[in-house]
Amino acid sequence: MPIIRRTLAAGAALAFLSSAAPAADKVAVAVTAVVEHPLLDAVRDGVKAALEESGYKEGEALVFQYESAQGSPATAAQIAQKYVGEAPDVIVAITTPSAQAAAAATRDIPVVFGAVTDPVAAGLVASREHPGGNVTGTSDALPLADHLDLVRQIVPAVKTIGVVFNPAEANSVSTVAALRGMAPEWGVGIIDAAATKTADVRAAAQSLVGKVDAIYVPTDNTVATAVESVVGVGLENRIPVFAAETESVARGAVAAIGFDYFQLGRETGAMVVRVLRGEKPGDMPVVNARGSDLVVNLASAAAMGVTVPPALLSQARKVIR
Repeated sequence: MPIIRRTLAAGAALAFLSSAAPAADKVAVAVTAVVEHPLLDAVRDGVKAALEESGYKEGEALVFQYESAQGSPATAAQIAQKYVGEAPDVIVAITTPSAQAAAAATRDIPVVFGAVTDPVAAGLVASREHPGGNVTGTSDALPLADHLDLVRQIVPAVKTIGVVFNPAEANSVSTVAALRGMAPEWGVGIIDAAATKTADVRAAAQSLVGKVDAIYVPTDNTVATAVESVVGVGLENRIPVFAAETESVARGAVAAIGFDYFQLGRETGAMVVRVLRGEKPGDMPVVNARGSDLVVNLASAAAMGVTVPPALLSQARKVIR
């Protein structure tokens, strides 16, 4: 079945971006992410671009601050507390751990999260439609059915899929639970391997050798920073590695269907602008990422012992040879 659409809708949330900012004084937007890697950096840059397009240019109408927690939830909490003490107009928290830290630190300052897989399960909002409180944002909920279909098309005989994840990340726990729920319908088994820090990622992947036909890496911040370790295990043992986001394909995964994270950042920034202009976060529904792109790494596929069907290859936005 077809698995991708190459078009990426900008969304109604961005329709107002060309108008000028009404405020004469500078506004303060404090941004944080749990770790730095290209996808999360793209979200941050998209937020800043959306603000500028709305008339909030850094140094003129905007004070823009960014800090990374460098992979530490404790540091994420410290950054959130620091931001609350500085009282910006909006806190933008990229990823689930940073969003949880910001939401726990304040009930008064608006918090707009970005790239949170399951904001309800993470305890950030009451529901996607009616968030309530001072928190809302954008979600990169994964198209898991498309991901399973991708694995099956490239590995037709797949029976068991291994998932490397950090059980301390609520977004990853939610993804693994969803995969387990879908597994019977797809006729596959799911075996998970835990890695609580980046140094554990290789050992977690290695524990799957001899047990799985393919390895899947979700949008897990811990694993994403060390995805080469998973790829290395796949190459050494000819186990194809698939990812939930396309950046990991350039780093050695066989294939992924993912979102444009810069566009997701722009969607997040559009929500920040709405808050700056007086809307209450609790009244603003969570915005889901739209559109998807297939990226394929033919060199990795060959090295891991699989072949990408021509029909699937023809749908790819990018092919790494």
